[in-house]
Amino acid sequence: MTDVQDRARRVLEILERRPLAPATELLGFRPIDVDPDRGYARIGYTAKPDFCNPLGVIQGGFLTAMVDEAMAIACVAMADFAVFVPTLELKVSFLNAGYPGPMEAEGQVLRLGKSVAFLEGSLFDGDGKLLIRASATARVTRRDRIDAARKAGRGG
Repeated sequence: MTDVQDRARRVLEILERRPLAPATELLGFRPIDVDPDRGYARIGYTAKPDFCNPLGVIQGGFLTAMVDEAMAIACVAMADFAVFVPTLELKVSFLNAGYPGPMEAEGQVLRLGKSVAFLEGSLFDGDGKLLIRASATARVTRRDRIDAARKAGRGG
């Protein structure tokens, strides 16, 4: 196994065993593939019938959350989990309607700087149909700074 493959395997193991945020769990998070050297992540999700609007289509906010998280994971993995990347700006193009079932989101880091990251992502349904294209700007915050602020009682 090469160093690149070993690093990717290690990142997937971390993603598979980490505690999930309630929203992440609600979306049915399943890591599929991560390449931290390229800044890439592919994550599986499950769009539930409860996510539908009255027309039976998955509400766009749920789909957006899936692609937003995949972009963030690509970035965090590239930085060896040493950063948080809250989204500052997000542009989403809804290309096709989404229906309940499996989804796959891909996230890609375009540029990771010291304070800002530029990301792009896509969301596909279970048949491989492209539902969303997105681009985002995220604030890069070192994890050690957030941990220090929490210890000092300043939140995080």
